[in-house]
Amino acid sequence: MVDRKSFLQVGHKGSLFSSFLYFDMSFMVWVLLGPLAVIISNEFHLNAAEKANLVALPTLGGAVLRLVLGVLTDKIGPKRTGQIGLTLTLIPLLWGWLFANTMNEMYFVALMLGIAGASFAAALPLASSWYPPQYQGLAMGIAGAGNSGTIFATLFANRIAQHYGNWHIVFGIALIPILITLLLFSILAKDSPNKPAPKTLAEYGKVLKQRDAWLFCIFYSVTFGGFVGMSTYLTIFFNTQYGLSPVRAADFTTLCVIGGSFFRPVGGWLADRIGGIRMLMVLYGVVGMMMAGISTLPALSLTTVMLFIAMMAFGMGNGSVFQLVPQRFRAEIGVMTGIVGAAGGLGGYFLPKILGNVKLSTGSFTPGFLILSGIAFACIIIIAIVQGQWKRTWIGEGGKVKVQASTIDSVQA
Repeated sequence: MVDRKSFLQVGHKGSLFSSFLYFDMSFMVWVLLGPLAVIISNEFHLNAAEKANLVALPTLGGAVLRLVLGVLTDKIGPKRTGQIGLTLTLIPLLWGWLFANTMNEMYFVALMLGIAGASFAAALPLASSWYPPQYQGLAMGIAGAGNSGTIFATLFANRIAQHYGNWHIVFGIALIPILITLLLFSILAKDSPNKPAPKTLAEYGKVLKQRDAWLFCIFYSVTFGGFVGMSTYLTIFFNTQYGLSPVRAADFTTLCVIGGSFFRPVGGWLADRIGGIRMLMVLYGVVGMMMAGISTLPALSLTTVMLFIAMMAFGMGNGSVFQLVPQRFRAEIGVMTGIVGAAGGLGGYFLPKILGNVKLSTGSFTPGFLILSGIAFACIIIIAIVQGQWKRTWIGEGGKVKVQASTIDSVQA
C-alpha cells in the first residue's frame, strides 16, 4: 500500500499537477466535436456518414500524432513537447471560432484537434519520470485522471452553444482554459533528470514483427477505441434515435462516459487478482452482450443502462490490457505503450464510421451495434486460441501476470 504522506515528499508536485491539467484540458478539446456534431450537422445538413466522419477525424489525428509527440518527447523532453502540443492546439480552436464556415474547413479543424488527443504522449512521461516504482501507480492514477476532461465537453459544449446561439463561440471559449494551461504548464512543469534513453525506429520495427504486439493492438483498439469512439458518437446516437435535444443528448452521453472514466483503474486492480486473460474475456463478453442488447433499440432508459455498463467494461478493459502488456513486453514497454496507444486511437476512429455508415446504408443502428457485438465476441475467441501458449510462456499460475501493479499503472495511457 502506498504511503500518501511519503508520496508528497518525493517526486515533483508541479510536474504532476501540470501533467493532470494538460491531459484533462486536452482531452476536453479532443472530444469537443462529439457533442457539437448534432448542432453543426443541422447547419450543414449532414447525413449519418458525414456526422460520423466529423467526430471520428479527431480520434484519427490523435492516433497518428501520438507517435509524433512520443518521438518528440524522447528527443526534446516532455515539457517542451507539451508546450508545443498546447500551442498547436490553439490553431484548430482559433480556426473553428473565426474561420470555419465550410465542411472542408471543419474537417481540417477536426483532424487538427488530434493534437490535443496526442497529449498523453508527453503528459504521462512527464509525471512518470519523477516518481520511483513504488509510487508510479498513484502518480499515473492522478495524471491519467485527465480522461475526465471528456465530461466537461459533454456537459458544457452544447449548453454554451445554445446560450449564445452560435456553436463557433464554443471554440473561442475553449481557448481560455488551453491558454491558462499553457501558462501554468510552462511555469510549473519541469523535466526530470531521470530521462529514459530515446527509442529508435529499429526498436519499433523489431516489436512489430511479433504476433503478440498486433494482438494487443487489436485488444486495445476495441477497449480504448470503444470508450473514445462512443464518447464522441453517443450524442449523435441519442439525438438521432431518440429525438433528444442537443443538450439532453449530451447529458445522457455524460452519464455513459462516467462509467468508462472512473472504472478504468478497477479493471487493472481486478486483473491483478483474477488474471488479465480471464478479466478480458469477461469484459469482452459483457461488451458483446450489451451491444447485442442495444441493437434491439429498446426504450431510452434501458439503452442508457446498457451503454453505461458497456462503457464501464471498455474502461476496465483498458486497465486489463495494460495489466498484460508489461509482462509480455517488459523490456520493450516504452515502445509498446506508444504502438498500442496509437492502435487504441484508430479503434476510436473506426467505431463512429461503422455506426454512421451502416445507419446511412440500412436506415437503422441495429446492424452497426451487431457488428460491434461480433467484434467483442471475436476478441474472446482470439484470446481463447492464444491463451494456452501465453500461459506456457509468460503467464503465471492461475492466469495471473506476475508483475508489480506500480509498473502496470505507470504505462497506462
